[in-house]
Amino acid sequence: MTGRLEGKIAIVTGSDSGIGQATAEEFAKEGADVMVTCYRDEEGADETRRRVEAAGGRAATMRLDQRDPEQVAKLFERVEAELGTPDILVNNAGVDAIGKQVAEMSVEDWDREIRTDLYGPFYCCRQFIRARRRAGGGGRIINVTSVHQEIARVGSAGYDAAKGGLRNLTRTLCLELAPDHIGVNNIAPGMVLTPMNQAALEDPETREQQVQNIPWKRAGEPSEVARLAVYLASDDADYVTGQTFTIDGGLSLNLGQGA
Repeated sequence: MTGRLEGKIAIVTGSDSGIGQATAEEFAKEGADVMVTCYRDEEGADETRRRVEAAGGRAATMRLDQRDPEQVAKLFERVEAELGTPDILVNNAGVDAIGKQVAEMSVEDWDREIRTDLYGPFYCCRQFIRARRRAGGGGRIINVTSVHQEIARVGSAGYDAAKGGLRNLTRTLCLELAPDHIGVNNIAPGMVLTPMNQAALEDPETREQQVQNIPWKRAGEPSEVARLAVYLASDDADYVTGQTFTIDGGLSLNLGQGA
């Protein structure tokens, strides 16, 4: 029995850990070859490569600072040379909020979050679209945003703005790329047990406290987000584009209860 992504080539940014690593592995289980990227964690990227290859896929790895459009262009050159023309792009890499309120933020603080979480996916989308058009169209873009594309947090202005912007970039691309039959969707996770939630990963008491606002009363696992990404990357989702898929155990619907 062939996998749902048999013969496909995927780029998964930030796939050295967490959601990206789980997505790369699930894609490989479904038959895809994967380009793995990391910012610094080459050891994590090598582990993802091992998992992809153990699942039967081909893999390549590259360090990437997606704030630099020249590095992004080099990424796509590497993919073409080592794996082939990419069919799937998952914009997963990003940084979390630093916790400073706007009045205390430096321009450098703001710039780091916006350039990583919004400019980086823009650069990757632009290169992917060009590659797919040269190949005759088709393909899938999956942007990983956050429930914070809708829900603001104190001390999270740059992150919230970037994720909201990426949500609207997804919607715009849906319209622009429909003639090319390139589907574009985004996944908005809530609390997921990844290095972005390191305190919850390490301390069960912290985790138990944090999940109390989640109706499902637990955090998500990276593999759960990854399986949703498989669906969106597959032919099963051919008629699905321009949408946000929230995966948060009901967190975003629980705001305001008891007020």
